[in-house]
Amino acid sequence: MAQSMAALPALKDTFAELKARMDKAVEAFRRELASQRTGRANVHMLDSVHVEAYGSMMPLSQVGNISAPEPQMITVQPWDTSLAAAIEKAIRSADLGFNPQNDGKLIRIPVPPLTEERRKEMVKHLHKVLEEHRTAIRNVRRDGNDAIKKAMKDKKISEDEERGALEQMQKLTDDEIKKMDELFKTKEKEIMQV
Repeated sequence: MAQSMAALPALKDTFAELKARMDKAVEAFRRELASQRTGRANVHMLDSVHVEAYGSMMPLSQVGNISAPEPQMITVQPWDTSLAAAIEKAIRSADLGFNPQNDGKLIRIPVPPLTEERRKEMVKHLHKVLEEHRTAIRNVRRDGNDAIKKAMKDKKISEDEERGALEQMQKLTDDEIKKMDELFKTKEKEIMQV
């Protein structure tokens, strides 16, 4: 059995950096999925909303308390009621298909059930996002393979170590892509569930 890449002094730092970059791509994909709406209300649906407050753009979560008290309703309780109108405007202009109702103290956001067509569009969009993140991981693999080959060329590792490291790089890539594929399948089921 070839030595682990992480155990080879010439590749140890490279491996740690590549693994971190791949994990970051998977995490970005997970966040993207969390912000996608399904038929149920979820506070993460508003993660992309930024509100103009006190002269700058702030994430919605920093200007109010967001909750989902019912399966078809999200509420935002502004910490400063003078921001209620700005919050309502930000939610409307975020192009999430929501129609917030503002009574000055609380913003209620009904989450309409998704149409079959809209569900299919969302799955298609998420598939594109999945493909972008898979590509990001493959780019990290390419950088890793280049680093391994360079270490071999510079005689920092043996041919056997190179072969083992390249295999490990491929296995890491496959594992990370599999993680994202599973996240996608779970989300797809959630979206298509009526």
